[in-house]
Amino acid sequence: MKRYILLLDLVNDEKLIAEYINYHKDIPAAIKNSIFESGITSMEIYRFQDRLVMEIIAVEDFSFERKNKLDVNNSQVVAWEKLMSAYQKSIPGTPENVKWVSAENIFKL
Repeated sequence: MKRYILLLDLVNDEKLIAEYINYHKDIPAAIKNSIFESGITSMEIYRFQDRLVMEIIAVEDFSFERKNKLDVNNSQVVAWEKLMSAYQKSIPGTPENVKWVSAENIFKL
């Protein structure tokens, strides 16, 4: 299994953050299925104020490129991502057209 840690900021508005959290209490089945079909076996999101940290555990041959190809051809995922974009903002330094950015592991014990 492979582990990925990704970062993203939310729009700094408590009402919008509460809505975002609420959407994630019970995500649509189509979104959940698309995650599993891509090779992700576990996904967790943590929050501190307007910063999010996502942990992904995936199969060894998982790739974000393959997941992106699957996502752009799934109208429900496209609609979900468009909806979530209203709540999300990129961390400074994130490449253009990228939302979640990979964190670099600098220490392991």
